[in-house]
Amino acid sequence: QLQACGGGLVQAGGSLRLSCAASGRTSSSYTTGWFRQAPGKEREFVAAIKWSGGRTYYSDSVKGRFTISRDNAKNTVYLQMSSLKPEDTAVYYCAVDRYSGTYYYLDREYDYWGQGTLVTVSS
Repeated sequence: QLQACGGGLVQAGGSLRLSCAASGRTSSSYTTGWFRQAPGKEREFVAAIKWSGGRTYYSDSVKGRFTISRDNAKNTVYLQMSSLKPEDTAVYYCAVDRYSGTYYYLDREYDYWGQGTLVTVSS
């Protein structure tokens, strides 16, 4: 089970940190990803991190502004979002790929999903 939290309302240029806590059985073979879905748009990849080795991946739209990290002891993945823009407004979802497939940027690769947390960036 995944529990995502940390969303809220922030002004453009501000920061937020999202958390995704995994309960139950976990594995170092996992990849955790963050996706987002804005109103009227398709869900899109934001960032991902492999539990083993910690390799990270980012979409071009957030590279340099967002940082994904993990705390293995807490089974938690964080998404630090800085220099937020109104176009970052969306519901953010975390998800787990049990087998760390090649296509980390595709939502169909992920097996478990959190409930989503809303991020609203005002201009």
